[in-house]
Amino acid sequence: MEVHFLTPEGYQKLRDELEHLRSVRRPEVAEHIRIAREDGDLSENAGYEAAKEEQAHLEGRIMTIEAILKNASIIEAGGNSNSVLVGSKVTVQEEGYDPEVFHIVGPAEVNPAEGRISNRSPLGRALLGTRVGDSVEISTPAGLSTFAVLEIN
Repeated sequence: MEVHFLTPEGYQKLRDELEHLRSVRRPEVAEHIRIAREDGDLSENAGYEAAKEEQAHLEGRIMTIEAILKNASIIEAGGNSNSVLVGSKVTVQEEGYDPEVFHIVGPAEVNPAEGRISNRSPLGRALLGTRVGDSVEISTPAGLSTFAVLEIN
């Protein structure tokens, strides 16, 4: 069983999405299928095929969210920890660049534009367990990069 680390906000966001998919999107897709069936021969009905494909994607997403929530472990902010944990916000500085803040989260909540990186990403994995003053090296397509840990929250 795979554990899915989620912040309280991420957990609630997935619960809300699941509720929306079940209560709003499922009936909408069922209606699309019903309307497409009325168009006659299903073997040559592109609208029906598109609606069935939409239904398959919807049901797949519902199953994915259900599995994540079933095996969720709620993480709180790193708080008083002296080392980087899942849930920590860590300020790092790559050699030659300005400092950046990353929030270490589980894969279900990744959003690089918001600085939310996975604990399974190369940088996220390298940072876990580090302390202020430590440095980590990761291999990137551009070569080896070194990040200094400046602050942990």
